Amino acid sequence: MTEEQPRAFPGGFLWGSATAAYQIEGAASEDGRTPSIWDTFCRTPGKVHEGHTGDVACDHYHRWQEDLDLMAGLGLGAYRFSVSWSRVQPTGRGPAVQRGLDFYRSLADGLLERGITPSLTLYHWDLPQELEDAGGWPVRETAERFAEYAVMVGEALGDRVPLWTTLNEPFCSAFLGYGSGVHAPGRTEPESVLKAAHHLNLAHGLAVQALRSVLPGDRQIGITFNPGVVRPSTESEADRDAARRIDALQTRIFSDPVLHGAYPADLRADTAGVSDWSFVREGDEAVIHQPLDFLGLNYYNPLLASAATPGDSSLRNDGHGSSDHSPWVGSESVEFHALPGERTDMGWPIDPTGLTDLLVRFSREVPGLPLYVTENGAAFDDKPDASGSVHDPERIAYLRGHLGAVLDARAQGADVRGYYVWSLLDNFEWAYGYSKRFGVVHVDFETLRRTPKASALWYAELVRTGELPGLD
Repeated sequence: MTEEQPRAFPGGFLWGSATAAYQIEGAASEDGRTPSIWDTFCRTPGKVHEGHTGDVACDHYHRWQEDLDLMAGLGLGAYRFSVSWSRVQPTGRGPAVQRGLDFYRSLADGLLERGITPSLTLYHWDLPQELEDAGGWPVRETAERFAEYAVMVGEALGDRVPLWTTLNEPFCSAFLGYGSGVHAPGRTEPESVLKAAHHLNLAHGLAVQALRSVLPGDRQIGITFNPGVVRPSTESEADRDAARRIDALQTRIFSDPVLHGAYPADLRADTAGVSDWSFVREGDEAVIHQPLDFLGLNYYNPLLASAATPGDSSLRNDGHGSSDHSPWVGSESVEFHALPGERTDMGWPIDPTGLTDLLVRFSREVPGLPLYVTENGAAFDDKPDASGSVHDPERIAYLRGHLGAVLDARAQGADVRGYYVWSLLDNFEWAYGYSKRFGVVHVDFETLRRTPKASALWYAELVRTGELPGLD
């Protein structure tokens, strides 16, 4: 068998890692920070694995310099982090807490000192609890408060941070937070899902306008989606329609208004029994449709969907946790099916072709808009060996396959400018607590010792050479 030859990424390709504030920072009640919806959700019995919380997490708040040194040692060109809203504006209203902003100023300065580009996300799911108490994302005021928060962060960090993302995966915030209830705030209210989705879109548009008003002109602003790669289980008209329905709910409810200025008509028709959409006011879609400098796309696995089998409306294998409540409002009867092949420790199928499909889709839908893979990675049950080393060949194989998929997309014309591995550190994995490990750096959650895994060293070599090694 002929050995596969290495494949090269272009010069200037941005290599990074990604994290989220609640998953790594800890220091949950220090320096003025108040509870977010995830602090509350973690304390709700039965919601998070073994009652785990992000109170300490990886203690990045106190160990950030060590973590930045790890990134520098890996040769990373960028670090995608999120800001904790309740750390810089504890109630979601009123003046900023300078101690909170100082943490992110120091973080950005430390990155720049190490030659690493700061890539900031304003919102990665941790809404201040007081705003949830006032109604949360289903309430229009939350979008307005988000724009004010964006100004605060923009004014504080605009001189340091070149890459700005408004929202990370608004699908999860709306559909898992207010539909299935497997994410904070844990509500199960079908119409609230659609209201939350719209107000997240509106928050994005208002925040882009706000950031443009305070950031230097050369700063780049985007948004990160986790679009569905939804495949019909057969080519029957019914199964193709099932896939269309899920695509509308996971992808086009966000991408159509953000990128094209209007909600899709089929989405409105599918959800007519849930809501009359009167929460969308005249002019909202124009506000949502702001010019962007890039689009971030997160990918982990595809979905296989079919029309409902008579008498069976089970929620199977949709990759979004277990719940008695469907996130798929208006299309609850769509069935999901297991894909063949290997799986990660999350139970997610490993299929890099979905990433190629996703990148090519958006490159054709919005030609000229640069794309970044802002999250991609896998959880495996990594354990140190007797010498303290962590060997994770499954993750290396996963990364190699998906980076090959990025090159395949580029070969088809997709303008993919960078890739952020998820995640830098093993961390608090939302409702799974500390039971799932996505990091390329192992974290001992008792001692908080960091140990780069074999995958981190493999990734560092890729970053150094720009060449994706072939298979022997």
